[in-house]
Amino acid sequence: MTKPSTSSSLNKQAIFYMALLTVQFGMQPMLTAKYTPKTVTRSTVIFVQEAIKFTFAMFMLIVSGGFRSAVQGWSIYSWIKIAALPAGLYTVQNTAALMAYQHLDGITFNVLNQTKTLSAALCCYLIMGRKQSNLQIVALVMLLVSALIIEHIVSLDVILPFVTKQGISSSTPTTNMTFSQSSISHKHLTHGVLPVLLASFLSGLAGAISQKNLQSSCGSGEKGGRNPYLFSAELCIASLLLLLISMIFSDDGAQIQQYGFFHHWTPETLIPIVTNAIGGIVVGLVTKYAGSVQKGFALIFGMLLTGLIQSGLEGNPVTKEELIGGLVASVSLYLHATHPYSETQKSNGSSSRKTKRD
Repeated sequence: MTKPSTSSSLNKQAIFYMALLTVQFGMQPMLTAKYTPKTVTRSTVIFVQEAIKFTFAMFMLIVSGGFRSAVQGWSIYSWIKIAALPAGLYTVQNTAALMAYQHLDGITFNVLNQTKTLSAALCCYLIMGRKQSNLQIVALVMLLVSALIIEHIVSLDVILPFVTKQGISSSTPTTNMTFSQSSISHKHLTHGVLPVLLASFLSGLAGAISQKNLQSSCGSGEKGGRNPYLFSAELCIASLLLLLISMIFSDDGAQIQQYGFFHHWTPETLIPIVTNAIGGIVVGLVTKYAGSVQKGFALIFGMLLTGLIQSGLEGNPVTKEELIGGLVASVSLYLHATHPYSETQKSNGSSSRKTKRD
């Protein structure tokens, strides 16, 4: 198996997993909004999702032939040490994200969710000491700007002040005004915007912790770090236990006792659950072989895919915002992947400045 990426360089395996995550993430908001009833008990959805994800993870672990080496040196203590904290964070994140999915359209959810890239970079620095070069910082800002362009929050007049300024301004303010008016309601804020921002921050924090565990040897027989399928399975077990405990004290638990576990479920409810479970496995692979910061780039392209699919379903042509936003995201990915932070370069720069002063 290919070694995990410890820098910003991307190998073919990392790019492949990022592409899979792009497709899953791009489809997920529409599938969840269409097939998950708003009246369903959220804890039941997440519980089944984690159970399916565990099944997938164990199946892939056995099929890949890495089961024996992955569990070598495994213990309950190492499982608790490695999986408990990120599992708790992911459980809260999934609950908040599900609420936001049900109260925001797909593109708005994905745009607000992109603050996870910035939080991932910050948490990777705080937890792993993983610094960003100046150009990587620029690339992260460009990535966020690309999302805002695609969502029409940032006008192209701001980005391209010298290119057909009058033609762009004639259509953009109307779109911005529509978005602003639709986001004023109290429920939109409390059940959509705030939950997705919370989920975004927790994702960055849990991603940094997971990356540290996946890329370091922690109770696993693998020298290259913990097996991503084993880690996904460990997270699932911890999440399931946390969910069972929370159901005892929460309103969701009372609703399950009164109405049953599958109250308001339909057969189609399993569709977004299965795709999200698969996405959870892919996230682990991307985190190990690309990194939690690079994961954000895959999610941006997934957001662009969401816009393209929605345009196709609604019969609308691809907008200039989507094209330019995708171009900005592509450039930012290239800059971030090809200009990693270098301690040697920084030391040489400091030595050079010191020599000049002397």
